Amino acid sequence: MVGFEVGAVPFNPDGWGPMDSSTTTLAVPNHPSNVPFAPFSRSDKLGRIADWTRNLNNQGRPGSKQGHHLADSAFDFSGDDSFATLAADEDSSFRLVDTSAKSHHHNPNRPKFNPRWRFNAHHNQRSQLPQRRDEEVEAKKREAEKERARRDRMYNNRSQMPQRRESAVFKSSVDIQPEWNMLDQIPFSTFSKLSFSVQEPEDLLMCGGLEFYDRAYDRITPKNCRPLERFKNRNFFKVTTTDDPVIRRLANEDKATVFATDAILSTLMCAPRSVYSWDIVVQRVGNKLFFDKRDGSQLDLLSVHETSQEPLPDVKEDINSIHSLSVEAAYINQNFSQQVLVKDGNKVAFDEPNPFANEGEEVASVGYRYRRWKLDDEMYLVSRCEVQSVVDINNQRSFLTLNALNEFDSKYSGVDWRQKLETQRGAVLATELKNNANKLAKWTAQALLGGADMMKLGYVSRVHPRDHFNHVILAVVGYKPKDFATQINLNTSNMWGIVKSIVDLCMKLKEGKYVLVKDPSKPQVRIYDVPQDAFDNDYVEEPLPEDEQAQPPAEDADGVDANATINDVEDKEISTEAA
Repeated sequence: MVGFEVGAVPFNPDGWGPMDSSTTTLAVPNHPSNVPFAPFSRSDKLGRIADWTRNLNNQGRPGSKQGHHLADSAFDFSGDDSFATLAADEDSSFRLVDTSAKSHHHNPNRPKFNPRWRFNAHHNQRSQLPQRRDEEVEAKKREAEKERARRDRMYNNRSQMPQRRESAVFKSSVDIQPEWNMLDQIPFSTFSKLSFSVQEPEDLLMCGGLEFYDRAYDRITPKNCRPLERFKNRNFFKVTTTDDPVIRRLANEDKATVFATDAILSTLMCAPRSVYSWDIVVQRVGNKLFFDKRDGSQLDLLSVHETSQEPLPDVKEDINSIHSLSVEAAYINQNFSQQVLVKDGNKVAFDEPNPFANEGEEVASVGYRYRRWKLDDEMYLVSRCEVQSVVDINNQRSFLTLNALNEFDSKYSGVDWRQKLETQRGAVLATELKNNANKLAKWTAQALLGGADMMKLGYVSRVHPRDHFNHVILAVVGYKPKDFATQINLNTSNMWGIVKSIVDLCMKLKEGKYVLVKDPSKPQVRIYDVPQDAFDNDYVEEPLPEDEQAQPPAEDADGVDANATINDVEDKEISTEAA
């Protein structure tokens, strides 16, 4: 058996590794002379015997620790001159030979350009010719001028742009007179906690007549759109509560305690979603309560982009201003509700004819449903609700409400209906829910109040963004009111809770006339005690500025009071003679 002989291992009392060759008495066999050993201590972690992968380039500035690791210090022989003599001898025996073809017009002072140097800013600054350096300076000056001009344009455009919705200032819907006494102000935050459940209403009376809905409009697409027609011969009525002869009759018969219309109730129910100012007149007569609207009130129009973050132009003459778009939307809604009907003369007549039309007058297709809800044991509410059409489904007659959303300029909404309605109809509806949350909620509330089985929403757009007279119908979509209310997060119990709280608050007031005004700049509603003759000779005008409202001329105020007193006396005399 061959044995393995271990050579003598010398002991080094001074440290680790072999002893110095000068002090050792036992030489290490086959040990090359003058090979240095890396010094290390017992705390150093030795991960490898030799490192062949180290890159000694780009190790940072002299004296800095960039690119230097403590673990590599054991293999750093850059400061050792053990191989200096041997390296010098080997380098002297080598000679570089240039085998590349030389140019006949070689200029050693000519700067060299290659792809690597082209992106080296330091090299370019160092080796550019004087002429090229001047060109670069001129180019940088031109770029700086362009950047300065661009910033100036952006600043000017930003200063000319209208203020955002958060800082926009809206006008009050009614002139607040100095003699009005503010009784209370209710923040909208208190409305969100209200809840009240009502039973199914009962129909007291139905008036008017309805035409059938044309189902061909359900198949309209932006590619086969239809122009919106105008119905100038048909009359539309926006009659307030106390001017309704049917409501007067029901009040005399003591059918209810509170009287209103679906437009007024929906405004109250959706008050927390409103941004623009609105006002409702409240009259307490005996033990009865009447909710009215003024002639020419904002409730007769339709808001556009009310809840949008981008404000509309504040110039009244602009076709995209708040007032112009509201008038345009009202006309579109009326014409759309009559165009999508079957024009065959077939109508569904109710118990009584239209209470507001004269004999032989052509009226729009509308049905008035006078419905009664029970608020508590001794309080009932009667409201006049409207439906615009009827359709037979499975031999069952269903009522419809017809409303139209209008697109005036896709730059404001960011969604082009002609491109998105066919492929991304949900995105279009979501955009409208964001920009017109209050209007859609009011339409849904009116459909629920009227007991409609289906609500039809039409998408109507301008033929051209700058033409506000001609429009086209791009699509018509139907929704069930209850499902749509759930989709837009409209809580029926909360809606009736708001109405019940306002009714209870107004029933505690003494007899007289009051007005509910939504604050134009804050999410709250105020209650004012107004004179009995307020709004009797009202006319439509722009709201007065705040300073003019607070200090009206004394002679004008006296004249108004005198005329109002005379009119009040004349009204009392007429009512006495009629009695």
